Amino acid sequence: MSKTWQVTLKEWREVFKNKMVLYVVILVPLLFTVLPLVILFQMQGSGEIAQEMGGMEELPGNMAAVCEGVSSAVCGQYFIVIQFLMMFLMMPVMIPATIASYSIVGEKTTRTLEPLLATPITTIELLLGKALSGVLPAVTVTWAAFGIFVTGTWFIMKNTELISLVLAPMWLVFIFVIGPLLSILGVCSAVMISSRVNDPRAAEQLSMFLILPVIGLLMAQIFGVIELSLNVTIWFAAILLILDLLMMYIATQLFQRETILTKWK
Repeated sequence: MSKTWQVTLKEWREVFKNKMVLYVVILVPLLFTVLPLVILFQMQGSGEIAQEMGGMEELPGNMAAVCEGVSSAVCGQYFIVIQFLMMFLMMPVMIPATIASYSIVGEKTTRTLEPLLATPITTIELLLGKALSGVLPAVTVTWAAFGIFVTGTWFIMKNTELISLVLAPMWLVFIFVIGPLLSILGVCSAVMISSRVNDPRAAEQLSMFLILPVIGLLMAQIFGVIELSLNVTIWFAAILLILDLLMMYIATQLFQRETILTKWK
């Protein structure tokens, strides 16, 4: 494990020298966190949203059932809040994809990976170290941003009903389970893509296609095409876990020493 951690620390020292990586890791999560809080501040204490939506019976999907027992104003505010909560699922994909793209393809283009492979480190240890260098920052930043968002929502709205809806088990599974699983998926995709491209930006852009399903899930929730629930969320997490295991296996097969030395040109 010490070799794996040494690889992770080495990756952080090199990757975070890149301004683009710092922009994605710091500024993008900051934007995703501050923008919703600004919008919530503008609509604080207002029940106009629920009224404009035509009342509880006009709420899309299963919102009416979720909001049962709370006021129309709180339900309208929650409908806005959950659209922003879905944005927190983009961070675990964007950050590791960016870090892994510059980490792996960067070493590929500068020819610094071959000397590393000459050291007594296994392929699994090397890949795990590189994966942790992308997953750990992504998960940490996502959880921190979510904590800031929940705290900011409390200070702005000062409504325990709204906070209880935001901290429902479904959203906790999204943030604390699905988020890390998406990070692993992003890293594995970057490793696979890096075996076919030589430009870090191209690898990053191709890896970003993983955001499209998240955006699709967001749009489906907004228009009531799907009804998110705890059971649906758990099934989604189980499918992601299977995909992660499959992608990890494929990435390990592609990232073989012989393949790197003979085909990574």
